[in-house]
Amino acid sequence: MTADVPEPFDDDLALAQRGKDRPLAPGLYLVATPIGNLEDITLRALRVLRSVDRIACEDTRQTQKLLHFFGIQTPMVSYHMHNEFARSEELAAELRAGARIAVVSDAGTPGIADPGGHLAAAAIAAGVPVFPVPGANAAISALIASGLSTERFTFHGFLPAKQGQRRSALEALERSGTTHIFYEAPHRILDTLTDVSAVFGDAQPIALARELTKLHEEFLRGPVKEVSSTLAARSLVRGEIVLLLAPVQETEAAEAASIASEVAVLQKAENLSEMDALKRVAKARGIGKSEAYRELQREQRRIR
Repeated sequence: MTADVPEPFDDDLALAQRGKDRPLAPGLYLVATPIGNLEDITLRALRVLRSVDRIACEDTRQTQKLLHFFGIQTPMVSYHMHNEFARSEELAAELRAGARIAVVSDAGTPGIADPGGHLAAAAIAAGVPVFPVPGANAAISALIASGLSTERFTFHGFLPAKQGQRRSALEALERSGTTHIFYEAPHRILDTLTDVSAVFGDAQPIALARELTKLHEEFLRGPVKEVSSTLAARSLVRGEIVLLLAPVQETEAAEAASIASEVAVLQKAENLSEMDALKRVAKARGIGKSEAYRELQREQRRIR
C-alpha cells in the first residue's frame, strides 16, 4: 500500500506540472547553468532554455556547447561585460514588447560576478517580470563544504588585482566571525594568500576551493601559510578558485589565546583539572566562569 504524499509536496508537484503544461510567460529569466558538471543543470532550466525566444549569453561559443549537449536550438545573442549596457537597452525593448528572454553566464548564476544584474534592473524598471531559475553557484557550493561558519557570510566577487588595493580591501573586512567569500584567478592566488598572511597572520584559517564540480575538484583547508606552501610547491596552479576566510577581532583572539595559555600553565604547575584552572583564571580576570569558558572554547576551535 502506497503512503499518502505530504500535502506540501503535492503543491510543489502540481506547480511543476502546471509549468510543464502551459506556455512560458513573457519576461526575463535568469538561468543558472552548471559550473562544471553538466548533471547540475535543472529540469526547469532546460525547459526555460528550450522555450524562450532568445538566450543572452556571456559567450555564445561556450553556451553553444551546453545547448548542443542537451539538444536545444534556441537562438542566442551575446551579452557580456563589454556590451552589457548597450545590449541591455535592446533586450529591454524586446521584453517590453512581450518577449521571453533568458540570460546565462558561461557558468553559474547570472549577476553573481557575471553579467545579468544590469538587465534585471532595467527589466524591473520597465515593469517586466523577472524570474530567477536557481541552480549552481560556485560561492555557495564552496561555502557549504568549507568547514567555516555559514551563519553569516559576505560575497565580494574578485579582489583587486593590485597589491596595495587588495590589502586595503582585506584590511576593511568585518572581523566578527563573518565568512568572507572571494573569487580569485589562479595566476594571482599566491600573491593574494601572501596578503592574507600579512593582514591576518600566518595562522589565519582559510578554505580554498578549486575546480568545483569538475574532474579535479579540490579543497584545501587550514592556516593560510600551510595552504600557500602547498600551492607554491606546484609547478602551476590552474582552475577557477574560491577563497574563504572568517577573521575574528584581534582583541578577541588575543584574549582567548591568553585564557587558553593561562589555563594550560595552571594545569601543569598545580596539577589542576581544566575546569578548576579555568575557574582560577576567571576569578583573576574578574569575569564570569561562563564567559571564560566560552572564550576558551572559541580558542580551542580555532586551534583545531
